[in-house]
Amino acid sequence: MPDLLLELRSEEIPARMQRKAAGDLKKLVTDALVEAGLIYEGAREYWTPRRLTLDIRGLTARSADQREERKGPRTDAPEKAIEGFLRGAGLSSVSEAQVVSDPKKGDFYVAVISKPGRPAEEIIADVMPGIIRDFPWPKSMRWGAASMPKGMRYAGIEGKGSESLRWVRPLQSIVCVFGPEHEETQVIPFEIDGIVAGNVTYGHRFHAPEAITVRRFQDYVSSLEKAKVMLDAERRKDVILHDARDLAFANGLELVEDEGLLEEVSGLVEWPHVLMGEFEPEYLEIPSEIIRLTIKTNQKCFVTRPQGGENLSNRFILVSNIEAKDGGREIMHGNGKVVRARLSDARHFWTRDQGDMPDLDTLVDSAEKFGLDLKKPLDQRMAKLDALNVTFHAKLGTQGERVARVRALAAQLAPIVGADAALVDRAAVLVKADLRTEAVGEFPELQGLMGRKYAALQGENASVAAAIEDHYKPQGPSDRVPDDKVAITVALADKLDTLVGFWAIDEKPTGSKDPYALRRAALGVVRILLERKVRLNLSQIFAAADNPAFYQIAAVNLEEVYDRAYKPDLLSFFHDRLKVYLRDMGARHDIIDAVLTPDADDLLLVTRRAEALTAFITSEDGRNLLAGTKRAVQLLAAEEKKGTVVADGVADELLRLDAEKALWAAIKTASKDAADAIAGEDFLSAMEALSKLRAPVDTFFEEVLVNDEDAAIRANRLALLKAIREATGTVADFSKISG
Repeated sequence: MPDLLLELRSEEIPARMQRKAAGDLKKLVTDALVEAGLIYEGAREYWTPRRLTLDIRGLTARSADQREERKGPRTDAPEKAIEGFLRGAGLSSVSEAQVVSDPKKGDFYVAVISKPGRPAEEIIADVMPGIIRDFPWPKSMRWGAASMPKGMRYAGIEGKGSESLRWVRPLQSIVCVFGPEHEETQVIPFEIDGIVAGNVTYGHRFHAPEAITVRRFQDYVSSLEKAKVMLDAERRKDVILHDARDLAFANGLELVEDEGLLEEVSGLVEWPHVLMGEFEPEYLEIPSEIIRLTIKTNQKCFVTRPQGGENLSNRFILVSNIEAKDGGREIMHGNGKVVRARLSDARHFWTRDQGDMPDLDTLVDSAEKFGLDLKKPLDQRMAKLDALNVTFHAKLGTQGERVARVRALAAQLAPIVGADAALVDRAAVLVKADLRTEAVGEFPELQGLMGRKYAALQGENASVAAAIEDHYKPQGPSDRVPDDKVAITVALADKLDTLVGFWAIDEKPTGSKDPYALRRAALGVVRILLERKVRLNLSQIFAAADNPAFYQIAAVNLEEVYDRAYKPDLLSFFHDRLKVYLRDMGARHDIIDAVLTPDADDLLLVTRRAEALTAFITSEDGRNLLAGTKRAVQLLAAEEKKGTVVADGVADELLRLDAEKALWAAIKTASKDAADAIAGEDFLSAMEALSKLRAPVDTFFEEVLVNDEDAAIRANRLALLKAIREATGTVADFSKISG
């Protein structure tokens, strides 16, 4: 079976787009071929900065013939109906249709439509121009004559059809060859905007710019390798990583690895050559995070550190796309000059942020509002943030107003978490201050971390400094959770304020859209509560919005906010995140559903119930409880559905038989024992107490007819079953447990 080789060669494709674009090309082409009736054994995509390549193996040479029978109208149907049928079937007259008799429906026309298979070459040439023309680049461009103003194009300066093609960067050539593995291949010469597919590609822009004729994938790869193009991106990454490690080790250093940077750099070079540059040791006075980001962001280089050390060295690793004749000395020198210039800027930011702001007299009011000390640089920046009225959200006020809300909420959370109230207050006031620092202005990803460093420099308590960095955490399922109580308190306050606020203005996540990362914030709250064992009644925190000192939104009426934002859907949103978290931890979905009631707002307590139920349900007692409960509850539910009267409570005088008297006594004992255990949050003991109902329940169903002819007795016996449901419901809804 023949193979297909496709290459789309262009100017440099942005590194961040390459992997997805290659995957898109594979999916679009293979889907189109399969839809046209071809099948294939395997396909793999490749990419470099200048090309997207697709290797499809074992493609059928021709699509299969197709035969379709299309049923038409009766032979005595109106003429227009028959004409419509003939047109749809592609027939010129009824003589070309078959007549089929049906004993019940009479005679009717059937069109037999035969579609002969098509050669794969024809199909490929047919589908490829549309795929290229409509390729889903995030951003694309026109170039050459197509990019000229319309008037010039209409004046005849632009060639025919050149306006229509948009590509991420100017498309230069297309390779499309097809054929068996051991025989001659052929070119499939489709054309798009003057570019005709052929069998010619080009190697490295500088090392081997000559044309290369290719026949099939294997000689294509080997020819590119000789022309200094490493086609496989994963291999380029591996070469870069191992050469960088080896070069660092040879210089007594170790590479500070960065998977994201490695992916990006591998998309910048076709023939990687790893070199080492350096900068003056004096720049190491700058925090390592700033050095690393400066070098990474501006020069796409890796940093190094002494072997076994924590701090950075003054050497960095760069990846060149050429193998220079001078061993890379000029490249290293040029990169070093740029790195030094960038680090000089970074040192300027670092120094400026530790100095006084020039307009302190304008910050007095803000300083008084938050109790700030204008002798301290970070306090000055917080005052500036407030004084500038920097907007957090148009409907949720300024950053200063947000800090005031977080501060008020943190004050309520501090005793619950067990954190020092004064330290919590100080941390809450400073958590957003570094947003006005020059370092964070240059590198927004350093917010929090730089605040911690500046807080330490001005002598803040270690817990306050930690809270400034950690109040953003966790920022994802794998991010660490704060462990200092001050940090835990402020992190909860920050996330809860965000959630409450956006719920208040009806900006909730919809489908896959979550522009304010509210799902991440809620999951962060869930993780903090569960992993740091914090007991928190969320409903009480939501209700704190009724206190104007906590929640002042000028554009929103507080009563409307409370009515809209703190309805059960906000709690339900937390429940959804809790379910995701617990399932990821291995909890069964039915057990989660059994313990999670709509009004459950203590998520740690819900989790403990789920853990106890998980441990209990597989035991003998657990099986007893499940069996006894389900039988009683199912019968009760069936009668309730029919509208059978159920007494409000069990009347002792209506208990006629020993079995029902014994069951009622067992229910009362089990209910009391379970209630006592639940009061002490000993859910396992509560379940064990309830499991003792199994024997009296079995005896009850063996000896007692629930649906007695006497309506009062029947209602009383159903009340017994209702009492079982209510007793077990204090622990979990066992009807939701499978098995």
